[in-house]
Amino acid sequence: MKTKMRLFGFVVLVITLWGSRLALAATLPDFQQIVRDNSPAVVKIIVEQHADQGGPQQPGPEEIPEELRRFFEFRGAPPSEQERMGLGSGFIISEDGYVLTNNHVVDGADSVIVRMSDRREFDAEIIGTDPRSDLALLRIDASDLPTLKLAADDDLEVGEWVLAIGSPFGLDYSVSAGIVSAKGRSLPTEKNENYVPFIQTDVAINPGNSGGPLFNLAGEVIGVNSQIFTRSGGSIGLSFAIPASVARNVVEQLKENGRVTRGWLGVTIQDVDKNLAESFGLKRPGGALVAEVSADSPAGKGGLRSGDVIVRFDGKEIPTSADLPHVVGLVAPGSRVEVEIVRDREPTTLTVEVGGLDADQSYSLASGKSAGKAGGRLGVAVETLPAESLERFGINGGVVVRDITPDSVAAKAGIRVGDVITLIDTSPIKSVDAFEKAVSALKGGSSVPLRLIRDGSPLFIGLKLPE
Repeated sequence: MKTKMRLFGFVVLVITLWGSRLALAATLPDFQQIVRDNSPAVVKIIVEQHADQGGPQQPGPEEIPEELRRFFEFRGAPPSEQERMGLGSGFIISEDGYVLTNNHVVDGADSVIVRMSDRREFDAEIIGTDPRSDLALLRIDASDLPTLKLAADDDLEVGEWVLAIGSPFGLDYSVSAGIVSAKGRSLPTEKNENYVPFIQTDVAINPGNSGGPLFNLAGEVIGVNSQIFTRSGGSIGLSFAIPASVARNVVEQLKENGRVTRGWLGVTIQDVDKNLAESFGLKRPGGALVAEVSADSPAGKGGLRSGDVIVRFDGKEIPTSADLPHVVGLVAPGSRVEVEIVRDREPTTLTVEVGGLDADQSYSLASGKSAGKAGGRLGVAVETLPAESLERFGINGGVVVRDITPDSVAAKAGIRVGDVITLIDTSPIKSVDAFEKAVSALKGGSSVPLRLIRDGSPLFIGLKLPE
């Protein structure tokens, strides 16, 4: 009897475990149909580049920063051949031969070949490139091609399953899957430009995946794989893709004009930390603090001033300064949009006509972080800025910090020797007398903004005075 009971228990356990396994399998996505339907439109990009050419060349892996790399695989050639070959990925977006890939895949290439999954190869023409978004549009002489569809919007949720197809390490049409880890990641370029709100995933991405598609479970392309974070050169579960909304905007402009023009505001901005939020009358840190407005810029013409905190732009919330370039860049030049700001602790709305930033221009829309014997309430010694320095900085007044008392209000706020102070709260600082007068008027226990110039760049710092 005991034997029968044990056997019965074992059978029940097996059935339970099998049922649990089936239940788990039922909750996991099945990628087979997505791969069958979409892999024919994914292509391999083969580029050839002469090593002795005079123009700009694609850097080798050893020249790319160790931790954040655009994953484009090089196949080195012997020095005598004076050329090198690179491998990337891409995908077809129209039946008449338009192919989307990364700019860094084709940058400096002498020839570009598109190889399809059925082994057909085509010479590709570069229609246009956009280094700011790291996208390039190619075209091949073919018709009735399989195509992929860019998702209609960026309705993507963190934790959502995604799938990548590409040619990592030259292994054609490999498939990897994972989830969306984060959205709106800011990865400024070497020029400190920040126009792409990257999608972060844990999909296994490696050299050769550059320019390949990232799919959602509906089989739509929600991103173009572009970069990885790595210490070894391979995937460690941090990969970044350009959102479909950015790709669609770039493709439309490259098709029509062969170049990309972005919205331009003409401001230098920085994050709002806890101290600055309190000093500007915000309930919590957020928004983009305008540190400087460029001369004759759309921002200046629209009434924006240094010290304004932009909290919404064109109806879209601006949680951090890094979010503003993403939103502004997608606005068509010439558009009139509403800008919600906080000025002098009061909310207000301005209407600004957005300007245009061409691909070959380098206006600044950068985001930054807010960061002896001396006396006075702030613990800082200053002197009036010489006239030649005023001209160099393009300002009409200011005082330069010469000494700071350790553990003083100024030291705790992060003020440094050499900083040029131009504003305290709402008082312009054009001389030592103006500085002392403004400081003496500050109320104990208050938080006020202080504007300064550091290393040639404007910056706001929050001052917290003791009771």
